[in-house]
Amino acid sequence: MEKLPPIEKIYEAYSALADNRIKMGADSAEVVSSDGAKTYKITWKDNTYSSTDNGTYWQGYPGYPVIGVLILQSKLTVDSAVFAHFSGVNWNSLNQKHKRDYRAALLEAFAQKALSKEKTDAIEAMTQQVFDQLKTLDIKIVRKLK
Repeated sequence: MEKLPPIEKIYEAYSALADNRIKMGADSAEVVSSDGAKTYKITWKDNTYSSTDNGTYWQGYPGYPVIGVLILQSKLTVDSAVFAHFSGVNWNSLNQKHKRDYRAALLEAFAQKALSKEKTDAIEAMTQQVFDQLKTLDIKIVRKLK
C-alpha cells in the first residue's frame, strides 16, 4: 500500500461496524456516514479498492469505509467486541469540532464513552495491531476501478 491512513480512521470503521452502517455486496459495499448525511460507495476487484469517501478518493489512503470492508472480508483481524465501544459516535461532528485533529476527536470519543484509562490503553494496543496488519496488506487504492 502506498499511503497509510491516520490510525484514528480504524476507530471510525469500528463505529460503522457497530452501527451496522456497512452493507456488503459481492464486489461493492455502501457505507453510511456517522451523521447519516452521506453514503459512500466502495468497489473492489482482487486487491484493488476504490471509495467515494474523502480520505480514499482525495488522499489516496484507505478511509474508514474501506477499512470496515477489509475487516468484514477478514483481511484485517480484530476482536469484534471492541466495536460496541464506538457505537453512536458522530465522527463527522467530532472531526469538525477538532479541525481534523483526529487524535483529539478520538480522545473526546473515549471521554464520551467514559472508558477507563485501562480500557482505552487496551483498545489502543489492539488498534495498533490492526494498523500493523494494514501496513502489510497487499492492496492498492485507486480513485476509480477500470
